[in-house]
Amino acid sequence: MKLELQGITKRFGSLVANDHIDLVVEPGQVHSLLGENGAGKSTLMNVLYGLYEPSEGRILVDGQPVSFSGPGDAMAAGIGMVHQHFMLVPVFTVAENVALGNEATKATGMLNLSQTRAKIKAISDQYGFDVDPDAIVEDLPVGVQQRVEIIKALVRDAEVLILDEPTAVLTPKETDELLAIMGQLKSDGKSIVFISHKLREVKQVSDLITVIRRGKVVGTADPDSSTTELASLMVGRAVSLTLDKAPAQPGEATFRITDLTVLAPNGQRVVDGISLEIRRGEILAVAGVQGNGQTELTEAVLGLQGHVSGSITLEGHELVGRSVKEIIRAGVGFVPEDRNVEGLVGPFSVAENLILNRYDQEPFAKGLGLKPAVIQQNAREKIAEFDVRTQSAQAAAGTLSGGNQQKVVMARELSRPLKLFIASQPTRGVDVGSIEFLHKRIVAERDGGTPVMIVSTELDEVLELADRIAVLYRGRLMGIVPGNTSRDVVGLMMAGMPAEEALGQEQEFGTEPGSGEL
Repeated sequence: MKLELQGITKRFGSLVANDHIDLVVEPGQVHSLLGENGAGKSTLMNVLYGLYEPSEGRILVDGQPVSFSGPGDAMAAGIGMVHQHFMLVPVFTVAENVALGNEATKATGMLNLSQTRAKIKAISDQYGFDVDPDAIVEDLPVGVQQRVEIIKALVRDAEVLILDEPTAVLTPKETDELLAIMGQLKSDGKSIVFISHKLREVKQVSDLITVIRRGKVVGTADPDSSTTELASLMVGRAVSLTLDKAPAQPGEATFRITDLTVLAPNGQRVVDGISLEIRRGEILAVAGVQGNGQTELTEAVLGLQGHVSGSITLEGHELVGRSVKEIIRAGVGFVPEDRNVEGLVGPFSVAENLILNRYDQEPFAKGLGLKPAVIQQNAREKIAEFDVRTQSAQAAAGTLSGGNQQKVVMARELSRPLKLFIASQPTRGVDVGSIEFLHKRIVAERDGGTPVMIVSTELDEVLELADRIAVLYRGRLMGIVPGNTSRDVVGLMMAGMPAEEALGQEQEFGTEPGSGEL
């Protein structure tokens, strides 16, 4: 099936999310849509899937114009979509999820799940999915849940599959399995629209790459194009994709976590007996698939978790039981994983956001009053130092791009002497150019002698920044390995294999022990 988008434009008020986009997906082709978060990729696919109505332009299937009033129309036309956030009912079985919205019934009017089970088994056997139709979805690994989403589309006879950032929640092994499945689907004549910002994966599976920047198509490329060329297209300027950092010169261990356990409200151990330490002048990166205890770990350090046992010490002083304000004043800098919810006050100005952690202290305050001139001067200095692109220091922080918002948060946290710096998902939703800048600032903090903890679900980022890597799986520490450990070993640990066992398998991958090659 040939799919064409002609002049697709989508406006939300004065915001133009898609600007006259043309795209052609040939039968049996993997056509990748590459661009930074916020470039308009997902909006375009939501138009194609009938979730949004285009403001202008048209969609053609095999040369015939089509109009979709909803996803049902798109599915009827042979288009299926696997969303970044799965559309599954956790307490239902695989068969029940697949049947939803496409229920087959018996003559009696009862649901005919046996027919659905047969279809699931046939598709699973054809593509090697290994999916049990009667398994409860919430009991399945994330990678298998994603296969259920693909089966949902194939059961409805999809000829074009849209995969929206499909590797965002997968381990490296699950990612490799998905890319292999994409190859099988392509061989079977299916077309795939692969949406991603990850250059390695796009180059690995694509037949053709279309790059979108700020809602517009800025170029097409073939998979033989260099990552530097693709990154330049994404950002609009030349960028360096390799971080130039000197070897760490670690000193004494001043930050220690000992037998830390965090309980969820239901009593589940979301952090389960973790012990680790970070030395002055080193970066410890915490790796793992999202949802394996990383968030709760960093929140426990900052005093944001209520049910905590164990010990967290900074330069010998216990942090457990102290308030967030006391911990920040003890010299902890913290960049949260969700800058919009936890890192910034959107309606406040950039200048105000830059002093949120010191608004009641000298030199920004005296008694009960603020010092506007000092606050504005501080903002001008930090905007220049961190290259924050804003109309003025008085602009609302919520009006800035994602990358510039992150620079504001980073500037605030690094604007005072620190005894510990924690950055959770430091470059999530940030363009390639800003990533380059933020990584350099993190390394500079390390080189200044600060213990640094980075939490990231992006394995490339972990391998780029880390001096040592701690891997979490279901709240437990799988081990701590050197920063130049191979991605295959770290990937096995992210899937739940202890470090000793994963390192023992390293020779099977054809890499030298400790190889950090990307």
